[in-house]
Amino acid sequence: MKSDLDALMQEKNLDAILVFGHAEHNPPMRYLTGGGHVSHATLIKKRGEGAVFFVGDMERDEAAKSGLKIISYSNYDYDELLKKANNDKALAGAMRSELMFKDAGIESGRVGLYGTYELGAIFGMLARLKELMPGIEIVGEVREDSIFMQAMETKDESEVERIRRIGKITTNTVDRVRDFLTHCDVRDDEVLLKDDGSPLTVGDVHAKIRLWVAEQGAELPSGFIFAIGRDAGVPHSAGNPGDLMKLGQTIVFDIYPAESGGGYYYDFTRTWSLGYATPEAQELFDQVKEIYDELSNNFDLNAPFRNYQKMTCEYFESKGHKTPLNTKTPIEGYVHGLGHGVGLNIHERPFSGITSDDSHRLMPGVVITSEPGLYYPEKGMGFRIEDTIWVRPDGRMEILAEYPYDFVLPMKKWKKK
Repeated sequence: MKSDLDALMQEKNLDAILVFGHAEHNPPMRYLTGGGHVSHATLIKKRGEGAVFFVGDMERDEAAKSGLKIISYSNYDYDELLKKANNDKALAGAMRSELMFKDAGIESGRVGLYGTYELGAIFGMLARLKELMPGIEIVGEVREDSIFMQAMETKDESEVERIRRIGKITTNTVDRVRDFLTHCDVRDDEVLLKDDGSPLTVGDVHAKIRLWVAEQGAELPSGFIFAIGRDAGVPHSAGNPGDLMKLGQTIVFDIYPAESGGGYYYDFTRTWSLGYATPEAQELFDQVKEIYDELSNNFDLNAPFRNYQKMTCEYFESKGHKTPLNTKTPIEGYVHGLGHGVGLNIHERPFSGITSDDSHRLMPGVVITSEPGLYYPEKGMGFRIEDTIWVRPDGRMEILAEYPYDFVLPMKKWKKK
């Protein structure tokens, strides 16, 4: 949690952290500031002290909502600094950063670097800053184990409620898509039709998904997946907009909206077949649902997450499918990890990979996904079931947005001949 940051900085031997970029769509900055319409900001936090938020004057009111100490960039005469730097903008930026560091009480030490910004500009400025402040060591961390990933790993109840709210928006959207599809007219060749009688395409459905998410005040900053047939068999294929919507083909609908401004995410997948399913498709879906249920009944508090990836692989291999357990990078069968954490990032700690260490556990406060699947693109089918689950302080595993697991969706205006 956020209250762990100073201890994590101590553990990583960081004297300060430096965060660049916008306050929206920038998880480290959003985590510390709460977001808001603040662009091109800098945040410096000395270990054991509050963060200092450096912003432009035009955004001072938005920045003030963070509750942090605010210092305006106009405190530093950039034109004068640029003149002293002989019009070298990287050097002028470094000179301003030196003054900002000193105002934050930092003149030396190890400083962790985070945020989202244009890499070239930051690299050039920091290279010049090193010349001006040789006592400063800029430190880059492996993302998975960074102090932010570790702090964000466990959520307090206010964070969980925000994820729960976006989960409700998610399932509302899924329900609208389901209702829309099942009320479509169907052509003799089993192609769904729009109101004007023209064929319904995946692209048409994509447009409705984007609209219905936006109408509820959420965003899709990382995209989404609505794919049918062969594309459903390639896990991260978003879906070909030109594909026709047809009966009896598997549809993988993986949707992961976030709060407006790049806030907390929800992650959710259902697999559908409209009207009917082939016997092979039904059998594979049933296997995915069986292991999903087995996992749900076996999640244990504080257990290593990778244990459940191993359980999933062993189950699928017993059914004759390839998995990462004994096949290097399979492209058919079960081809990915079981799950991951969810928060201000769509993918964050804990991770379930076989090689993940014991620190990736189902600790109280983590919010994870469980998403087993099977993929056979050359057979024109794919399957995934996914829910987002909170490991409650009392150890209970709670799905944050319940929704049915129906595979075959009956069509309201069509009957199988």
